[in-house]
Amino acid sequence: NLPDYGVPSIMTADGPAGLRISGDCVINTTAWPCATLLACTWNPALVQQVGQAGAKEVKENNIAVWLTPAVNIHRNPLCGRNFEYYSEDPLLAGSLAAAVSKGVQSKAGCGVTIKHFACNNQEDNRMGVDVHLSERTLREIYCRGFEIAVKESKPAAIMSSYNLVNGIHAANSKDLCTTIVRNEWGFDGVIMSDWNTTVPEDGSIPWKCAAAGNDIIMPGNENDHRNILEAYRSGKLSEEEIRMCARRILQLIEKL
Repeated sequence: NLPDYGVPSIMTADGPAGLRISGDCVINTTAWPCATLLACTWNPALVQQVGQAGAKEVKENNIAVWLTPAVNIHRNPLCGRNFEYYSEDPLLAGSLAAAVSKGVQSKAGCGVTIKHFACNNQEDNRMGVDVHLSERTLREIYCRGFEIAVKESKPAAIMSSYNLVNGIHAANSKDLCTTIVRNEWGFDGVIMSDWNTTVPEDGSIPWKCAAAGNDIIMPGNENDHRNILEAYRSGKLSEEEIRMCARRILQLIEKL
């Protein structure tokens, strides 16, 4: 239990079009225009104001990390989550995601989570779909919006996606989570998985998440715990890799 060691817990909440709070009591939060509509403004200053206003509700509800903005590309008009993505253009998507992130993080103690990294562009079979693409396509289209948002706004966190990219689950990909994001873009925050990414039989492998630099498996379960311990004991996962993930989590808590 982290509080036993003097480390406070922090809360996260979803909300692609306003902070999403659920519980026994009814809490009213503002329903902001969805990302696609905000993108139609082509107005980073206005979108930054939306982030600033949203951050007030984040603080009011004792939330530290808002699981927004989503930066994936509108590749297919039938994607069920296009409403929470900005555009089919990575420059527009990245610029506006950076703007809302700056707005949210301008309030002390509030962090954002840029998501879903990377190539999460369909809802059908989203945990099993394997996106095959060239490195140039990945970098110039599907990663560019994330790159802009990371470099311009320094988000507290990034969320990896469910899908595979060229045969490897995004949360298990060291190329994505470490080589590109940390080594090339200079990201120094936390990378978390999307919820229950390790639950399906063919889903992400827990210990490979840590080895890749995906620091947190959300929400986590006993099977994840056992898998990581077994990998450590067998030598597949090093103590250094485990400590690196833990260090980044503690740094995020301290920051927020």
